[in-house]
Amino acid sequence: MKIIHTSDWHLGHSLYGYNRDEEQASMLSQLEEIVRTHSPDALVVSGDIYHTGQPSAAVQKLFTEAVMRICAACPGLVTVITAGNHDSASRHEVSRILWETQGVHMIGQADNGNPGAQIVEVPGKGYIAAVPYLPERKISEGFFGSLLDSVAERNAAGLPVVLSAHLAVGGSDFTGHDCAAGRMVGGMDCIDIGELGSGYDYAALGHIHRAQTLRGSGGRVRYSGAPVPVSFDEAYQHSVTLAEISGRGALPKITEIPIENPRPLVNLPSSGFARWEEVRALAADFPRDNPAYIRLNVEVDDFLPPDAKAEALSALSGGMARFCIINVRKSGGGSGGGKTMSVSEFRAADPLDVVRLFAKDSGFELTPELESLFTEAEEEVRRGL
Repeated sequence: MKIIHTSDWHLGHSLYGYNRDEEQASMLSQLEEIVRTHSPDALVVSGDIYHTGQPSAAVQKLFTEAVMRICAACPGLVTVITAGNHDSASRHEVSRILWETQGVHMIGQADNGNPGAQIVEVPGKGYIAAVPYLPERKISEGFFGSLLDSVAERNAAGLPVVLSAHLAVGGSDFTGHDCAAGRMVGGMDCIDIGELGSGYDYAALGHIHRAQTLRGSGGRVRYSGAPVPVSFDEAYQHSVTLAEISGRGALPKITEIPIENPRPLVNLPSSGFARWEEVRALAADFPRDNPAYIRLNVEVDDFLPPDAKAEALSALSGGMARFCIINVRKSGGGSGGGKTMSVSEFRAADPLDVVRLFAKDSGFELTPELESLFTEAEEEVRRGL
């Protein structure tokens, strides 16, 4: 069985007020061409299709048209799309029957009483056990094992088995995630890799934005990563994954297929921080024909010059680059007191990070239990419950 594995599209995401439809449309066009070129048996999208549970009509139209084109590019393609923690589970489910007429399986909710609803057969090729995002408290002990046992009961021919899930696995490389501390990443509790059970040949995971095959998985568990960067800290290649499984029990052959972003996210300097005069000079020398987003990383003793933003805009004027923010660090690594945030930083911050800052400034302990409760409450609001 040959699959294209991708996740974390975050359609509808904006960067410091800039609309990113152009980049997202480019990514979807590249994915369409990848599907046309490689003729996979299945396309697996492991969650976070949208950046918010209430995407605009224009963003939903972008998604619908792209999926239809991808299906047309490879007749007979089986597509499995699960909800992530940024998605609305009900939005996936409400159109599920309609999408199935096109060979697209939209799975928003896990049905513990009917595991068959999460098992998708790829005729003559294999099976996909598709698990949408679930809060940790809703993942019962042995959940994945029971689901894979149900697949085994159907799999009399001994075909390859793929497990798709949107979750955080402890020990992964979380580079680029703002909210990654202890046993939580992006507001999600981590699980141990052993909790995924056994009985799968390839686990197609979503949530972590850096593409990687997990250590300790024998080469079978992989995050495809986000195909388009969501933050300036995701300073690595973005891609989708081609996984080829020759037979039941065979080790998957993994190929990363790069996705090119027409508007790259650029840090000045490219690594670390520098003094304002040096950073301003880098901005002034930035190629005028490069349509990148720009973040300036500045080290200061006290404060930035009051007209720093105006100087930054002037330095980049006349070019195609889009100035986003000045990222300030106190010299010596000190914060100079409590952390402050600009309006744009506040809008871009993970809500749990804001709560952590509030707890620190207010002098109360934000326990893991309170963090988990806040995350659940945030998800209920996000999903419109």
